[in-house]
Amino acid sequence: MNAEIIVIDNNSLDDSCKMVKERFPNVSLIENKENVGFAKANNQGVAMAKGEYICILNPDTVVAEDTFIKILAASKKLFHMGMVGPRLIDGTGNFLPESKRNVPSPLTSFRRLFGIKLRKVKNYYADHISETAIGDVDILVGAFILVKKTAYESVFGFDEDYFMYGEDIDLSYKMKRKGLENYYIGSIPVIHYKGESTDRNSEYIKRFYGAMRLFYRKHFKSNWFLDAIVSVGIRFISVIQSFKNHQKEKEITENYYLVSENEEIRQRLSSVLQKEVEFTSVESARDLAYRNNELIFDNDMMSFGEIIKKMQELKNLGITFKIIPTGCNFMLGSDFSDGKGEVIAF
Repeated sequence: MNAEIIVIDNNSLDDSCKMVKERFPNVSLIENKENVGFAKANNQGVAMAKGEYICILNPDTVVAEDTFIKILAASKKLFHMGMVGPRLIDGTGNFLPESKRNVPSPLTSFRRLFGIKLRKVKNYYADHISETAIGDVDILVGAFILVKKTAYESVFGFDEDYFMYGEDIDLSYKMKRKGLENYYIGSIPVIHYKGESTDRNSEYIKRFYGAMRLFYRKHFKSNWFLDAIVSVGIRFISVIQSFKNHQKEKEITENYYLVSENEEIRQRLSSVLQKEVEFTSVESARDLAYRNNELIFDNDMMSFGEIIKKMQELKNLGITFKIIPTGCNFMLGSDFSDGKGEVIAF
């Protein structure tokens, strides 16, 4: 593809920038000296982009080799396209419902905050469209958004009043108000290791619902009574969350299986994991179900597209997954939909 990759680093405290420079010299890198937030950082990248189309892409995603080709082809057939988003799945292969959402009006936010159903009030998630369908939705998720640069600039991009959370909702809503449509493409799956930026603790609750309040103050008529109820609810739930243990307990893996033919990798993994790693084939993977087994995919053996497909086929069978990217001495993955992922060097 005739494309460019732009990486914006929000003052990482590790060797991320050094790694990008050494391994990917053709990537355009912006090194911010402070964490300017998701919205401002992406606006920086879009400003220097030369392409007709922009893909906003989180760093904790895995795309197939033909993802961009497919989603570009699909977008060119859509009527009044504003933005396009794929079907996001987590590190266990399960669908992430926030891939397609309704407008979080004050009452919708109220419904989600307290977990109650209200007549004629839409659910937070766009359940009227199935996981694998293609359809017009109100809100797409910022982990992967395809948009024409002219459309992005016509609504002035991400609103930098949002630091984290809510900026994708705001952008989607501005597209709709502009008369453009946001499309969910359920036939194109992308892995999103959700939970890398923050844990779902009391701080997350305050940030998330704080963003919701900012959103409807900007776009809906003020309702002081409802705003007061939501504010109290945020504080109440934040206190409850602060007493919960948010550390996910990882189950002890009984056996590790490697889809590869690389004996050196198998031996090195066995040494690091302190358990004998066995070779297996993709065809035999289903035999590993329900026994606390972990399946490790070697990207030299399987494409990312094949790995994503296999993870979806084996979801909910008690198998965890890790991926070894081509040419790397680490494997990565996540055993939970909302917990931080793992990177294991070998």
